[in-house]
Amino acid sequence: MTSAGDPCDPRLAATLEILARLVAFDTESSRSNLGLVAEVEAYLRSLGVASVRIPNADGTKAALFVSIGPAHDGGVVLSGHTDVVPVAGQAWTSDPFTLRRGADRVFGRGTCDMKGFDAICLAMIPEFQRAKLTRPIHILLSYDEETTCTGPLDAIARFGIDLPRPAAVVIGEPTLMQVVDAHKSVATYRTIVHGHEAHSSKPFLGASAIEAACALVTELTRFGDELVAAGDPSGRFDPPFSTVHVGVIHGGTARNILAKECSFLWEFRSLPGVPQSLARERLEDYSARVVTPRLTRYAKDAFIETVTEAEVPGLRPEAGSAAESLALKLAQSNHTITVPFATEGGRFQAADVPTVVCGPGSIDQAHQPDEYIEISQLEAGIAFMRRLVAELS
Repeated sequence: MTSAGDPCDPRLAATLEILARLVAFDTESSRSNLGLVAEVEAYLRSLGVASVRIPNADGTKAALFVSIGPAHDGGVVLSGHTDVVPVAGQAWTSDPFTLRRGADRVFGRGTCDMKGFDAICLAMIPEFQRAKLTRPIHILLSYDEETTCTGPLDAIARFGIDLPRPAAVVIGEPTLMQVVDAHKSVATYRTIVHGHEAHSSKPFLGASAIEAACALVTELTRFGDELVAAGDPSGRFDPPFSTVHVGVIHGGTARNILAKECSFLWEFRSLPGVPQSLARERLEDYSARVVTPRLTRYAKDAFIETVTEAEVPGLRPEAGSAAESLALKLAQSNHTITVPFATEGGRFQAADVPTVVCGPGSIDQAHQPDEYIEISQLEAGIAFMRRLVAELS
């Protein structure tokens, strides 16, 4: 890591050191995060801090739950994820997994989303330990946020059983340290059209999966226009409507063969209050009424299926909740905002734990080549944590 001068604040110096170590692990969602988890566990042992490793079903990944302060319910969870998005195909100007420092920012995969927040939490532990906390501070480092947001579920299921039940959760996704009280849900799907191959000169001998898939995609486009017209009754979201999007389509073998199969990947991001299943129900209704009868005119074995790949619940606003009141005070703000991207917030909220999103960095830098976080945002995150210590002491 190149240096632009030693930071004056020892917590900032520690944050940068830990961030360099975290970034060095390639924890793309398709990979294991166990190396990073072991590194964090070693760091915690050096501080005399116990942790609970919570593995996934096949043992290839794990979440880590850490507590500092009195061992009872009513604390605050600082939630961050350890996985990052892929770097393949992106034009990085330096090694994505080596932290590089510029004059006022640091570059590397995950610096913004969201190993910067993770590093702040870990670097602040010595100050958490020295404080006379009356309520515990917990750190939850999870996995698979970039794919399914299921990484914290096993930990959440243990709240109030063998893990303390928190009073509030702050998820440190990049919001420029603004307090987010609501975000859209996201559901992702794979629709597969199974046709019947035939020579293109005799279409009545088969069924074109591509033709049917195009009709379905066109219907989703029409539905998207209706979502735009319906708008956002709350007036708080950007864009101000639920969205539907088709990202990948693949099918066919040759120009003169009716396609045997065609599949497309799509998503639905719905405003709070809009049923998460609405888009799938719309597509399946249109498929049953219009597309399937046409597809099976000459090929009775043709059919259409839609598979749900992930459903991430949205975050509902809870005005005056313990999480909102605390985060607004710590952020020294008097208003909340919304974001269009999804987080694990709805997972905690479904377990009746008040939750907000507030963390350093801008989502505009996330998932980009040469991803970065401003040093000033790391400093703002540290200041937030110090106010948390004062609040809980």
